[in-house]
Amino acid sequence: MKKEFTCIVCPMSCHLTVYNDGDKIVVEGNTCKRGKVFGENEFTNPKRMLTTTVRIEGSHLKRLAVISSDEIPKNKMFECVNELYKVTVKAPISRGNIIFHNICSTGVDIIASRSVKKL
Repeated sequence: MKKEFTCIVCPMSCHLTVYNDGDKIVVEGNTCKRGKVFGENEFTNPKRMLTTTVRIEGSHLKRLAVISSDEIPKNKMFECVNELYKVTVKAPISRGNIIFHNICSTGVDIIASRSVKKL
């Protein structure tokens, strides 16, 4: 099976062709080592950072911006976002506070990306 990707690791945006050669994964078209790693990961288990918002009470804001502490498998993104729709936090919140620990058993925490004072 052969797949093609555009690398998103650096501004070069290399066009990658990735395929299996026996039990080895071959990446062609990359101009740096990071592109090779990106191509291998996209071919076997693509992951992305998750950025979204959760409800917040006791603040002048209605939503708190959050981000994952590490990349989450793409096939778990909707499940994670649906879990975060259920979350409501209370102010005050400090940047870096863990909002959701080990979301959807991925081993990744969801953390606040800004501080919010209590009204």
